[in-house]
Amino acid sequence: MRKLTIGDLVAKYPIIQGGMGVGVSLSGLAAAVANEGGVGVISAAGLGLYYMQEANNYIDACIYGLKQELIRAREKTKGIIGVNIMVAVSNFSDLVTTSIEEKADIIFSGAGLPLDLPSYLKEDSTTKLVPIVSSARATKIICEKWKSNFNYLPDAIVVEGPKAGGHLGYKLEDLENKNFALENTIPQILEAASHFEQKYGKAIPVIAAGGIYYGEDIYKIMELGASGVQMGTRFVTTTECDASEEFKKAYLDAKQSDIVIIKSPVGMPGRAINNSFLESVKRGEMHPTNCPHHCIKTCDVEHSPYCIMRALLNAYYGKLERGFCFAGANAYRAEEIISVQETFARIVNEYDSYANKQSVRFDV
Repeated sequence: MRKLTIGDLVAKYPIIQGGMGVGVSLSGLAAAVANEGGVGVISAAGLGLYYMQEANNYIDACIYGLKQELIRAREKTKGIIGVNIMVAVSNFSDLVTTSIEEKADIIFSGAGLPLDLPSYLKEDSTTKLVPIVSSARATKIICEKWKSNFNYLPDAIVVEGPKAGGHLGYKLEDLENKNFALENTIPQILEAASHFEQKYGKAIPVIAAGGIYYGEDIYKIMELGASGVQMGTRFVTTTECDASEEFKKAYLDAKQSDIVIIKSPVGMPGRAINNSFLESVKRGEMHPTNCPHHCIKTCDVEHSPYCIMRALLNAYYGKLERGFCFAGANAYRAEEIISVQETFARIVNEYDSYANKQSVRFDV
């Protein structure tokens, strides 16, 4: 399994741990992944909700919380640490500024097009910028805008396919359309990125995400030209994952039929593990919907049956009767809770075993 290079950053393994909120991937999980040679990622989503006692308001709590998580991660690892920041959050600017000031290695940004992301960089900034996209069109738009307005190109691009967990950048009817499958979009995005690589002489590695669970999956997607992968679901059932044991157990107990698509209050489809809370939403039951923080720009507060951030925070704490777990399409494959170190060992073994089989097949 080859290394992943993003600018002057080199990860031993081409594995980025997906940013998972609320609270699922904080400094604990991110540092553990970084220590094993991957890229650890802290999710900035809803950070202020569990740092409220440390600040006067939600915005300040988010900034304080992000600083604390980056400091804690740095205390635990010398590896590569990134931050995932959704474009859709109302305090996007504050979170990006804080990440750059605190010298996060990478900012991953999706849930919208981060068209002004390079504007936050200073002359001495070292943070790499990696947009998360779902199409070649979005790749082209970002590259053109960034180059034209800021003379900057993405340091890498994450392509998130329709099998990912959490909020999805697709229309509901496109999720089962094979034309939007990761295997089909990766070559298209590689071609779009290649145009800018050749024109401006900058490497733009393309990283595949969504539905990648086993080492075999990594091998297959990298054979298509991807430089690496982003994996979230596989790292939930690790001892170092920051979520509650109840959250992890929901993955262990899930059957394939339990992985469902929901309509999120933020106006996007999402993939989650079905439970009594989501069933109550289907029945039309309303949960408290007052919005004290206005944390997401696109949230339809007036017509929403529940607060998405509170529901995810409840799940983080293990209160699944008042929340639910986002999860990728392969969450049902989880069998046990093991360490991040053991998870990496198994992924590498799966990759090598499949690679050896392919080698034997071709030799014959």
